[in-house]
Amino acid sequence: MTGLADVRAAAALLDGVADRTPVQLSRALSQVCGAEVWLKCENLQRAGSFKLRGAYVRMARLSPQEQARGVVAASAGNHAQGVALAARMLGLTAVVFMPADAALPKIAATRDYGARVELVGASVDEALVHAREYAERTGAVLIHPFDHEDVVAGQGTIALEIVEQVPDVATVIVPIGGGGLAAGVVAALAELRPDVRVIGVQAARAAAYPASLAAGHPIPAPELRTMADGIAVGMPGSVPFEILSSHHVEVQCVSEEDLSRALLLLAERAKMLVEPSGAAAAAALMAGVGPLTGPVVAILSGGNIDPLVLMRVVRHGLASAGRFLQLQVRIDDTPGALADLLRALADTGGNVMHVSHARTVGDLQLDEVAIVVQVETKGPDHCEYVLQHLREAGYRLTDG
Repeated sequence: MTGLADVRAAAALLDGVADRTPVQLSRALSQVCGAEVWLKCENLQRAGSFKLRGAYVRMARLSPQEQARGVVAASAGNHAQGVALAARMLGLTAVVFMPADAALPKIAATRDYGARVELVGASVDEALVHAREYAERTGAVLIHPFDHEDVVAGQGTIALEIVEQVPDVATVIVPIGGGGLAAGVVAALAELRPDVRVIGVQAARAAAYPASLAAGHPIPAPELRTMADGIAVGMPGSVPFEILSSHHVEVQCVSEEDLSRALLLLAERAKMLVEPSGAAAAAALMAGVGPLTGPVVAILSGGNIDPLVLMRVVRHGLASAGRFLQLQVRIDDTPGALADLLRALADTGGNVMHVSHARTVGDLQLDEVAIVVQVETKGPDHCEYVLQHLREAGYRLTDG
């Protein structure tokens, strides 16, 4: 089983390769959870995530004969970029299989680092099947995103930095997909700082670990429907699972709403741009993981977010935070009625962002029109005020 000596050896390999990412105190999250919270900013790592650490260690330890055959990987984006960048540094050829709906910026970055990208399947698990077939057919070495001792050791180097940067750390919160990052952190801390509590976080819509840990062996996630594609993994890896289960690591789940609110808070208060999976630790803090002993370090695992996804997530986060309201209002289909509605909204201080007409709603009267209006608000209390004001003005409306 991977241990502290393996992680320290990996750190020596990564010297001058991976950046020592900064930690940043988050006053906002500290207030939320009642303990001092630091953010470990792996979103600022080279290639935009922690994945370079494990990929480089794995690939640097290949024999000359293996390196000559090239490497192959499967990833939704972060491991893809880590493998592609590591291959360029080591002078290796790389082929990466990515899901067909992978984020375009992640695809483009992987290609820019010099890897050949093949788009296949609907998930990382399906892409991994193709990657394994390619490895068997060509002799290329499969660089698994999480299920290998060298990868786990490489990811564990983050724990060495955390202990140096926050010497009195008491709790570390880690996003979990396949488990490589969490396993590496646990492997290092179990010997270096056994007093530190490690909490793993999964997206509730892609959560294989809670049931797997309860069963005592890896079992598939019941669904993979989350915006957090970086941790949308169908089955825990056997190598990380052994480490996490043997150390009885607890795993919490967060909702899509939790993730979107965390992304919004990190952007607004911490000035950190992260992807949904990278915000999982912050989401857990905001959702309330129970009493925590501080200082707490939340790992922001990646920052490679598709701008289109960012736009949707920010909108969703605004709605979850009570700062965005979508209403359907029925008004008379007469001149001036829409102007009156907009005037009523203006009186509340809400900022109208979009207006559309619907005349084909099934139960509309002949002289009615349904107006769908999107309003920017100042929070939950302001939302309630807007709704109350419109109802008192006689408007028939539904929230949504």
